[in-house]
Amino acid sequence: MLNCAVLMGRLTADPVLKTTASGKEVCRFGIAVDRSGTERKADFINIVAWDSGARFVTTYFSKGSMIAVQGAIQTSTYQTQKGEKRTAFEVVAKELSFCGGKSGDNPSTASGPPSLSGTAGEEAAKEQTGYYSNATAADFEDITDDEDLPF
Repeated sequence: MLNCAVLMGRLTADPVLKTTASGKEVCRFGIAVDRSGTERKADFINIVAWDSGARFVTTYFSKGSMIAVQGAIQTSTYQTQKGEKRTAFEVVAKELSFCGGKSGDNPSTASGPPSLSGTAGEEAAKEQTGYYSNATAADFEDITDDEDLPF
């Protein structure tokens, strides 16, 4: 089975770091993700980050910041005060990274600290999500002849 969500969007509010009764740090925040197509519409997705991911988000991001999130979708059910049953969806973040500045900077040229999964957060990333390095456009080459591909 596979449960993987990869999103890129802008924070809808300033993130706030909280601590649970058991001492774990948590940050819940929302991101607006543009839909593709001709109409300008967005989906608003709830994200939860724990421990080093929560500290990373609250340290480096604010309302309007572009962020990339990789994680898993989680659902929970609850009952409203009127007794109606509701289902909530959120993405539990496993990897978080910068995508550009508020002014729409190009992600490859954006200034600021690297992502949690990059060099500055390397130890935290290894601890929380496993290590990987960020690729750049120079790491890939264009395929000009696709006759040898099996599909």
